Amino acid sequence: MDFEKIKNFLNTEDKFCRFCGIKLTVVKDGYAEAVMDIDENKLNGRQVVQGGAIMTLADFAFAGAVNGSGATGVSLNCTTNFLRPGSGKTLKAICRKINQGKKTALYTTEVFNDSQQLVAVMNITGFIINDQPIVS
Repeated sequence: MDFEKIKNFLNTEDKFCRFCGIKLTVVKDGYAEAVMDIDENKLNGRQVVQGGAIMTLADFAFAGAVNGSGATGVSLNCTTNFLRPGSGKTLKAICRKINQGKKTALYTTEVFNDSQQLVAVMNITGFIINDQPIVS
């Protein structure tokens, strides 16, 4: 499987994440990392990263991980626990496969700040659309 091709496809074709400045940096089998630079457009009224931006970052890491597993998948449900405010210059999301069947999957994504402090954890139930990669 060509993980680089999957990463490049998602980085190019996910227009919302591209607009938000979110980028996959690593895609492997059931694993992915994504980063987001923090700028004023991602801050809420308290001047910390808006929760939706953190959730989008975590979900995009999931997209890389599930599609890197050799299947085309999307988020079906997610639960996010925010542990501390998002701050610093960048946030990094690391997503790992917990379990994957023929139609559903369970992944977890951890989001870290510049100081390697855990900012949020998102548990994602994915729906497997196809048992082929999004690109081949």
